[in-house]
Amino acid sequence: MKRRAWQVAVSGAVVSTALVVLTSGSARSVQEMPVAEPIVVSQAYAERSDRLRRNETLSHMFARHKVEGAELRQLLEAARPHGLDPRHVTPSQVFDFRYVIGRDVPNRVRTRISEDAFLQLERDSAGEWEAFIDSIQWAVVQEYASGTINSSLNDAVHRAIADSVLPFGHRDRLIWNVAEDVYGWVIDFTRDNRPGDRFDILYERLVSSAGDVRYGRLLAASVETGGRPNTAYVMSDGQNRNVYYDGDGRSMRRAFLRYPVQFRRISGGYGIRYHPILRQYRRHLGTDYAARSGTPIFAAADGKVARAGRWGGYGLVVTIQHPKDIETRYAHMSRVARGIKPGVRVKQGQTIGFVGMTGLATGPHVHYEFLKNGRQVDFRAVDMGDGDPVPAPLRGEFEAVRASFNRILFDSAATDRTVVAKR
Repeated sequence: MKRRAWQVAVSGAVVSTALVVLTSGSARSVQEMPVAEPIVVSQAYAERSDRLRRNETLSHMFARHKVEGAELRQLLEAARPHGLDPRHVTPSQVFDFRYVIGRDVPNRVRTRISEDAFLQLERDSAGEWEAFIDSIQWAVVQEYASGTINSSLNDAVHRAIADSVLPFGHRDRLIWNVAEDVYGWVIDFTRDNRPGDRFDILYERLVSSAGDVRYGRLLAASVETGGRPNTAYVMSDGQNRNVYYDGDGRSMRRAFLRYPVQFRRISGGYGIRYHPILRQYRRHLGTDYAARSGTPIFAAADGKVARAGRWGGYGLVVTIQHPKDIETRYAHMSRVARGIKPGVRVKQGQTIGFVGMTGLATGPHVHYEFLKNGRQVDFRAVDMGDGDPVPAPLRGEFEAVRASFNRILFDSAATDRTVVAKR
């Protein structure tokens, strides 16, 4: 009992001392502890994501969230002008439903309708649904990559750029942009490169406020062929279109594309070969580009369609007449593009058909022939000439662009190779 009384006495003394310290006006100061503003929760929400299930329509999904009948019709009427078409919704499209805690009907629905926008539907105080567009902002990031070409440009670029920088499919777009859209007239990547050739590229990577990453455009590049650099620089043609010039200020564009299709490999070259169907050696008067069935086939140059339809062993074929007694042929198509028929004029790069294996073919590919004065020639050996020079009024601008990009491409001491700007 004495020990217990002593403990109480000590405790009381401690409390008394503390009160004296806190309330007395002695010289010893006591700092007041800061007090945070109270957190007031006026409304709490719960969110659920949903998408179409097997054999479902949009009405089935909304019914799960108790939005149906006249209310659903009103919601869809509000959404339709902003790009939500119930007939085109797929299971990959995600809808986010927001609920006020304690209620079983959502007060907001949000879904992405394009790369650049979300559609947001909100229930107002009268219970009516209103639609809003929430734009997605994209930042443009300038990126530099380099590497050595040992087997192909395709493999080299995929090695040089990580998935975290640019996803696989967008790296493919970059590679096609380099190989076809920029260098497609001047470099044959199937035979001009040598092991050890170097590439340096400067390109735009787009990053969205929603966390997406995609390829933008090529700004500048240097690709070696046999150790010789081939440079390219982007400029605008005044109509917001990208045009590319080499180091001397001449357009990279020529009258004919090197390839009429985005191919995986050359499955047959020009010359003597053993025909797998006819089982005999014969001259192969074109080049075969293996690609997936349905891959678009492009017109190699401006011209007029001379033939579009079936033609013996060619299967479905399109032939195009060009100036200077040149003709190009595209055979074994799965189908001819809509509107392509004799007499129609086409532009370089326009889709004229799709890869298939009609006629004498053992796999999907396009058989491409280049004829001069009615005779097939190996187009890869044809000199396509020089491109047009930079317009005289833009020469100074081109030289400034070239100098700026060269500091990044070729200055090994350059440390700032990334620039961020708003698109």
